[in-house]
Amino acid sequence: MSRRKHRVWHARRNTEMLLGVVLRHVLRKRLKLVFTSASQRHHTRYTRWLIARMDAVVATSGKSASYLRRPSRVIMHGIDTGSFHPPTDRAVSRQLINLPDCITVGCFGRIRHQKGTDVFVDAMLNVLPLYRDVTAVVMGRATKKHQRFLEQLRAKVSKAGLQARILFLPEVSVEDMPNWYRALDLFVAPQRWEGFGLTPLEAMACGVPVIATTAGVFDEIVLEGRTGCIVPPGNVDEMTTEINKALDSPELLKRQSKEARRHVVMSRFRIEDEAAALNKLYRELLDD
Repeated sequence: MSRRKHRVWHARRNTEMLLGVVLRHVLRKRLKLVFTSASQRHHTRYTRWLIARMDAVVATSGKSASYLRRPSRVIMHGIDTGSFHPPTDRAVSRQLINLPDCITVGCFGRIRHQKGTDVFVDAMLNVLPLYRDVTAVVMGRATKKHQRFLEQLRAKVSKAGLQARILFLPEVSVEDMPNWYRALDLFVAPQRWEGFGLTPLEAMACGVPVIATTAGVFDEIVLEGRTGCIVPPGNVDEMTTEINKALDSPELLKRQSKEARRHVVMSRFRIEDEAAALNKLYRELLDD
């Protein structure tokens, strides 16, 4: 069929898949149906029924693909490497956003148990007494449901007398995020569970090494020993050990910083790469 006679209907949810099936099989619309799965669990019978009616399936990671019962194409998410880029001078970057000019370790994202914010805080409570020139930054939003969780973390930090060195900062706009990554020397992604998780890619694109858990796709995008390291979810002791190792070796951080940016660009984690891969799939379907 010519591509003028068909259009691509690209779904991310069951409701969207169902609507595509109805449009094609009931209303006789000329559609090619595509579904993207980021799920890292077994699908329900209903979801499998819908997936079976798709013309193509995209998985956002190898993990996601392993839960599908039909062939899929792995197309990982990409980021804007033009906006997320390394700083000329991290000290200047910190000055611009009013952070202390010292080694800075960050953890960005929603503040809740699922995101492992408590693991990061507990690890930094272990780490900071060993270093005089290190600051930790927790930045993100806690919804009403998770306000008590945040209050407990703040209380723990205050009890340790480290409220001036573990900073809890509010969420900033997407446009401002690159400025905060550029102020960091090390980024920590302590999630217990994650669908995909863009923060490690954003950090690495800004030349920041990453310590992440095996949640989401982190162990598929962080290169062990080269752009950072991977630890089990919820393990404060291992997180503490790896943060200590990084802070004890400025040369390691410097080397991993360069490799991190190179990895994001060369391994096709740019948003342009994601778009090109999806467009290639669309063309194949429309030319079929």
